[in-house]
Amino acid sequence: MKIKTKKTIKKVRMSLKHSAVTAIMAAFGFLIALSWRDVLTEWITKFSEASPFQNKFIIASIITVISIIGIFIVSKWNEKSNQED
Repeated sequence: MKIKTKKTIKKVRMSLKHSAVTAIMAAFGFLIALSWRDVLTEWITKFSEASPFQNKFIIASIITVISIIGIFIVSKWNEKSNQED
């Protein structure tokens, strides 16, 4: 019984640690995204002379593509690290 309880506590601690690390990484990712948002917006605005709606559409499209690529890369990296464990 005592061993089972220790294993359960260890699993809960590891789960909490994993959740905390994930939340912290997400927060840093959000900060990075916010910092690049203005840069990308200004850059696209500078090179695009389309109407404001089209300009926002282009910005949203580019950010979406970059985000999807980032998610794909991080997912592959996570799969590799899980296979090594």
